[in-house]
Amino acid sequence: MTTPPEPPRSTGGRDGAADFIGIGLGPFNLGLACLTEPLDGIRGLFLEAKEDFDWHSGMLLPGAHLQTPFLSDLVTLADPTSPYSFLNYLKHSGRLYSFYIRENFYPLRTEYNDYCRWAAARLSSVRFGTTVTEVTYEDGRYAVRTAGGEVHRAPRLVLGTGTPPYVPPACEGIGGDAVHNSRYLERRDALREKRSITLVGSGQSAAEIYYDLLGGIPDGGAGGYRLDWVTRSPRFFPLEYTKLTLEMTSPEYADYFHALPEDTRYRLEASQKGLFKGIDGELINAIFDLLYEKSAAGPVPTRLLTNTALHSASYDPQDGTYTLGLRQEEQGRDVTLRTEGLVLATGYRYRVPDFLAPVRERLRFDGHGRFDVARDYSVDTAGGEIFLQNAGTHTHSVTSPDLGMGAYRNAYILREIAGREVYPVERSIAFQEFSAPKDDPQ
Repeated sequence: MTTPPEPPRSTGGRDGAADFIGIGLGPFNLGLACLTEPLDGIRGLFLEAKEDFDWHSGMLLPGAHLQTPFLSDLVTLADPTSPYSFLNYLKHSGRLYSFYIRENFYPLRTEYNDYCRWAAARLSSVRFGTTVTEVTYEDGRYAVRTAGGEVHRAPRLVLGTGTPPYVPPACEGIGGDAVHNSRYLERRDALREKRSITLVGSGQSAAEIYYDLLGGIPDGGAGGYRLDWVTRSPRFFPLEYTKLTLEMTSPEYADYFHALPEDTRYRLEASQKGLFKGIDGELINAIFDLLYEKSAAGPVPTRLLTNTALHSASYDPQDGTYTLGLRQEEQGRDVTLRTEGLVLATGYRYRVPDFLAPVRERLRFDGHGRFDVARDYSVDTAGGEIFLQNAGTHTHSVTSPDLGMGAYRNAYILREIAGREVYPVERSIAFQEFSAPKDDPQ
C-alpha cells in the first residue's frame, strides 16, 4: 500500500517529565497517544517492545476487513477534527475519493494497520523497540525500567500490552509445527503442502482461515489436502450487529454492566461472546457459496464439526502427525482425528504482565483473580494511578474490546489524568434503558 513520505520518527518523548507512561502500543494506547499529542500541559510517553507498529500481522488476509466502521478509528469519536483521523490518512495517501466511491464503511484490515503505522510515525511520544522489564513505585511515582537500562518515571501508567495468544492446555508444548492463528500467514504456504489440516476454534479468525484454506483445495479435491474445522460451538454464530444491540457499546451500558454484582457480570460475560466474537454474516455465506461451487466438481475433502471439543492432543515426530482427542458434546461421543497440520484459532486471553510483580500490592483484583477494573478504568488500590486498556469484558462488557469505544475510553482516561474534561465524554447516547425504570411513567 502506497503512503506519502512521513517525517522522521522521534526517538523519545517531549522534553520534561511525563504525566503518564503508556506501556504497549496497540490501537487503544496508540489512540491515547494521538489524543494526547496536541495537548498543552499533558505529556505522555509510550513504550512498545516491537520495532514498529504491528497489529495482528499474521491475519492480514487479502480482502479481510474490520468489523467496525471507519469512524471507530483512533480518534474521531473523541475528536472529529484530529489530524490523526482515518479520513486524514486517506487524504494524505491520495485515496480519499477511492474510499468514497467504494461506498463501504469498513476499512480493509491491511489498510487499518497501515493507517496506524502512519499515525504512529507522526508522534513524538512513542518509543519503539523498548521492552519494559520492571515497574516499581518510588517517591510517589512509578519507575518503569527497560531492557536497555533506561528508567522512566511518572505518577500514572496506562497498560496497553494487549491480550496474548491463547493455546488450549491440551496443546501446550505439543511440539511440531502447530501454529496459532496470530502467525497464520507466515505458515500458510507450509500448511498447504500437507496432506491434511485441522483448524480448531470458532469466531472470525477461524472463519477467515477456513475460507482461505478452502480456496486452496483444487476443484474435485485431487492433489489437495483434507481440511477439517473443529469448533465446540453448537453452530457457526454470526456476529450480532443489529442497531439496538450496538447500543450495548455505549456509556450507559458500561455504567449498567459495571454496577452489577460480580457473579452476575461473569455470567453475562460468558453469554455475550457472540456480541463481539461472532463471525461476519457475509463471510458465513461466502463459505457456504464456496463449498457449493467446489462441490459441483465432486466431493470436497472437508468437514465442519460443530459441538466438538478438543480434549487431548499429541504429536508423533516420526510421521509428523498430530492425534487429536475430540468429544461431540451433545452426543457424548469420543472420536480420534489424525492430521498433519494443526491451526489453533483459539483466541487471546489477558495475562497480568510479569513486570508489574513489584507493584502487585498496589493493584486491585476481584474474587476471580482478575483485575478489578473501576468504572474509570483504573486498577490500582489508590485509584486513578494505573489504567487498563481492553481486558475488561468482566467489568465493562462488550465496550472493552470494541474499537469504537476506544476513543471514548481514552477521553475518559485523559479526563481522570488531567482533572478536567479535555475531550467531551458522552454520557447518554442510547435510546433504550438498561436498568429498571425508577418510576412507572404516567
